[in-house]
This record gives sequence, structure tokens and C-alpha cells, in this order.
Amino acid sequence: MENLVISKPDRKTAPRGSESLWLQAAYDMLVESGVEAVKVMPLAKALGLSRTGFYWHFEDREALLEALLRMWEAKNTGNLVRQTQAYAETITEAMFNLYDCWLDEDLFDARLDRAVRGWAHNDPTVQVRIDQADALRKAAIMEMFQRFDYSAAQAEVRAMTVLYTQVGYISMQVEEPLEERISRMPEYAAVYTGQTPTEAEIRRFRARHAGRKE
Repeated sequence: MENLVISKPDRKTAPRGSESLWLQAAYDMLVESGVEAVKVMPLAKALGLSRTGFYWHFEDREALLEALLRMWEAKNTGNLVRQTQAYAETITEAMFNLYDCWLDEDLFDARLDRAVRGWAHNDPTVQVRIDQADALRKAAIMEMFQRFDYSAAQAEVRAMTVLYTQVGYISMQVEEPLEERISRMPEYAAVYTGQTPTEAEIRRFRARHAGRKE
């Protein structure tokens, strides 16, 4: 899955806007107000552009919504799968690779994940996409555990524990200081894997997130 990057072009040089500009505005409305708010006229008004400009880039509102879903799939599921496949010498190091998703918004957008799950409550077709994404995420995490000789049954239960915990964390909109969250992650890793991370692994993990802002 390709990782789609949204840029914000200068409106002055793009009177009709651009596909990425409209998509960014739609993203903002989705995460802030839900899918019901993502409509052409409000988007045009928010951007200060003509409604007709939208149709230079998208056939209709459904095409825009599909673009949002593809963006979500590429960023959140695509990056999560790649993180589970990243090089690691131990399962705890592999778990820290996965944790990068929970700390780096360039890898995983928690607000977008929450918004899409909320969208699915009233749209069965989106729920199908959620189910497919969750199945891919689960399979990737299971494979990560199985690389380190966990049985299929153990890998499945541990993968579900990781996924359900994170989905709950996002859905509950848990707020905690970043340093506090990072400090708990080695203990979470021990719970998820049954193994204690080494001090060297913890130092490397903390070093790559040093200076990260709240």
C-alpha cells in the first residue's frame, strides 16, 4: 500500500485548489466533525474556492470519501505492517518498532483512525474496510510473533491483545504526558511478549524518540 502524503499548496497560485488541498480540507473536517460534515459546499467555503473547483479533482463527494479511506489504509495499516516487518533481533525490539506507530504521527494517525471507526458506525461498507484493515494488522503482528517462535495460538492472542489495547486507547482518547507514556512502554512490551526488554533496547528506543514534542 502506498503511503499518501498530503501537502498544502498555495491557494494564490491554484485558484481551483488542488487535489491535495481539497483532500487536506476534507481530512480536517473528518477528524474534527465526522464524515457528515465532509461536504462540497462547506469545503469550498472553508478553502475560499469555488464549488466548481472541487469537480476538477473529484468526480463527486463519494470519490472524495474514497480518497480519504485510501489515505487511511495506506498510512495507518500500510505503515503498521511495515513496522512489524522491520529488522529486530528480539521480540521486544520488534515490539518497540511497532510502538513507533503510536508515537510518530507520520507513521500512524490516531485521530484519523478514530474518525474512520466512528464513520463505520453508520456505514456498513466502511465497516467492511475496517474489518479488512484490522485483519491485515492482526496478521502482520501475528507473523511478527511467529518469527520469534511463538506458536500460532500464542501469536494470535498476543496480537489481539496489542490491537485491542491500542484501539481502546485511541477510542477513549487517553491523554497523558508523552514522557509518561514512553516510560510505560517497556512494561507493556513485557506484558505483550512475556519477555523483559534489555536496557540497551530501551535506550535505543528512547533515543529515537528523544526530543519528540507532545
